[in-house]
Order: sequence, then structure tokens, then C-alpha cells
Amino acid sequence: MGLLGLFLFGRQIVSAEAVRPGVLQYELYQEQLNGKKVALVANQTSVVCEMERIGKNVPAAGSEEGVHTVDFLRQKGVEVVKIFCPEHGFRGTADAGERVGDYTDQQTGLPVVSLYGSKKKPLPSDLEGIEVVVFDMQDVGVRFYTYLSTLHYVMEACAENRLPLIVMDRPNPNAFYIDGPVLKSGYTSFVGMHPVPVVYGMTIGEYAKMINGEHWLREGVVCELTVIPCRNWSRDMIVELPRRPSPNLPDRISVMLYPSVCFFEGTVVNEGRGTRIPFQVFGHPELENMPYVYIPVAIEGMSKNPKCLGKTCYGRDLRDQYEVVKEEKRLRLDWLLEAYRNYKGKTSFFIPFFDKLAGTSDLREAILAGKTEAEIRESWQTDLEHFKKMRLRYLIY
Repeated sequence: MGLLGLFLFGRQIVSAEAVRPGVLQYELYQEQLNGKKVALVANQTSVVCEMERIGKNVPAAGSEEGVHTVDFLRQKGVEVVKIFCPEHGFRGTADAGERVGDYTDQQTGLPVVSLYGSKKKPLPSDLEGIEVVVFDMQDVGVRFYTYLSTLHYVMEACAENRLPLIVMDRPNPNAFYIDGPVLKSGYTSFVGMHPVPVVYGMTIGEYAKMINGEHWLREGVVCELTVIPCRNWSRDMIVELPRRPSPNLPDRISVMLYPSVCFFEGTVVNEGRGTRIPFQVFGHPELENMPYVYIPVAIEGMSKNPKCLGKTCYGRDLRDQYEVVKEEKRLRLDWLLEAYRNYKGKTSFFIPFFDKLAGTSDLREAILAGKTEAEIRESWQTDLEHFKKMRLRYLIY
């Protein structure tokens, strides 16, 4: 994969082959928005700019260039009248799991309706007067990333209220592999709503097509859906994201390691929250024989109350594993297994949230039973093969 561009000190050098997200293909959806009252589902990642492919030596810091989608559409004469926002809020400043209320955005003057506060799904009254809904947010291709759940409920509300939905597709930075247990019946939650593996290898536009096609919405309703595809992007291509997808995914290393390290959120082990390198380290005061030492602290705008706050944690620095994950194209279960082996108080290692993240109790039970990584991986291969065949019906790229 060649190096086609750099991000240097916040400045993007764009090549002729830069990836163009769906929102930049204005000519493909202009007629659907002309003269219509539009609601926009968006957050801080809803940026209209080209993206560069990543080579091995590209700096991790993203660019701050680009105009927000709401401003881009208004500049084109589109009448955006309302904003819906997901977890972390419209400007992406709320902590993980922090409830977000409704408010008026000072920069645009538009009402913002939170879909991560008192409700997860737009009410009919929220959609009153709306003629088209536009969804434009950067996903990271992991089942427990909650923007997928917000997409599900927005699609359901649009279907029930007979409103068309336009999904502006964006590259999935983890689209180059598929791995992990498939969510089983009985483990559905807001961090996992559909029977897909942890890493599913699809863009958010493709995923929206799958939600429709598999009739996963309530009572099997189907949303009137249009997906505006990316240009110059393929599934094995990794791009530098212009904005952090959420407060604790600050760079490409966090995004790449997140699918594996996030399992620690279902344990007592700190997953790097409370540091400037979240999801790039893990540790706990009771991990023995571990080489890396750090102390989680409260960081405004990232993590206000991380696990093991103020305590000396022993664990691993995983930043040098970025290329390994990219080459091996699979989840790194060895980190979780190593932490479990080295944790002093085995009975308290897992918390109930773990099964929600895994989408099954099988992974936790396999670890408790002392099964090897190879045995664990083998246990989910049949489900993975079934999913891979199903997803073929919805692929765009």
C-alpha cells in the first residue's frame, strides 16, 4: 500500500487519489434534498474533506481541515432544520456513557435532539415537519461502537414515520478483516443489537443495507434508504480520519487496537482511559509480572473517572503492535488471556458488562475454563463463515 499523502502539523497534502466520503458526492443526492426540510444525524466526525491513505510512516495526528456537514449543506442551500446527536454529543465532548440532553447548538442556532439521553430513538414529535433525514457519522467498524445502534433506531423511526433516509458512507478503518464471536440471541443491548461478529468488515452504509435486508428493525419494517458511496476507497485501504471518532480514540493507533483492547472494559483492568493513549495500553494494580507502569488520571474531555483512578497500574504498552494487527488481520486475544493469567484475584476479573461486549457468555466461560486461544477461535468459525456469506448481499465496495 503506497504512501499517497501526509498529515503534517494539522495540514493535509491531498493526492489526486484521495478518498472522498459520500457527503462530497453532492451531485448524487442534491435532488433528494432540494426544497426539503432536512434533519441531520451528526457529530464532530461529520466533516466534509478528502482523506488520505495511510502508509507505515504517517504521523498519527489527524487534520483539523474540512467544513462540518451541517455547514456544507447549508452553504449548498439545503434547509437543515434539526440535528440529532449520538453518544458523546454533537460536538463530541461528552464522556463515554455520559447522558446528553437536548439543547440549541450555539454555532448553528439549530435545535439538537439527543439520542443518548432520555431516549435512543427519535419520537414522532421529533420528526414532525421533517421531510428527509441525513445520517453522516464516522464509524470504526466494531459491533459495540454505539453509532451502529443509533443508526438502527434512526432507520426504525424513519420507517415508522415514512421518511426517507440518506446515509453518507464513510471508510471503515477496520474493514480489512472480520473476526470475533457473533452476537447470540439473549445478549442484545445498545452495545450490540445484531447477530454480527465483533469486527464485521463493512462500511456504515453497507451495514444500513444489511439492517434493512435482514429485517432487523422492529416488526420487520423497512426503511426507505439511499446510501451515497465513497469514492476511491477499497476494503483493504486504511485512511487517516480527519476527526477523532470519539474522545478516547484520538488517533489511528487507538482506532486499530480498539476492537481488541475494548474487551478490558468488561473487566476490572484499565484499558488506557485516563491516559493520553487510551486503548493503546492496559493495566491494573494487581497484574503481576507485567513490564509497563502507568497511573490513570482524570482528563477533561476524554475520561473523567477512569478505572483505577490514581493507582499505579502494571500492564502492557501496545503501541508497537499497530503493524502486527494490520498484518495479521485478527483480534488480539492474547492480551486478554495474558491479563487474566497474571491477575491475582481471578474471581473478580470479569464484570457483567463483558458478556454484552462479547455478545455471548461463551468467551468468558472459555477463558475461565482455561481454553487456549486456538480453541477459542475455533469455537466461532462456523458462525463467522455464515456471516461472511450473508454480508456478501450488501457489499458496495
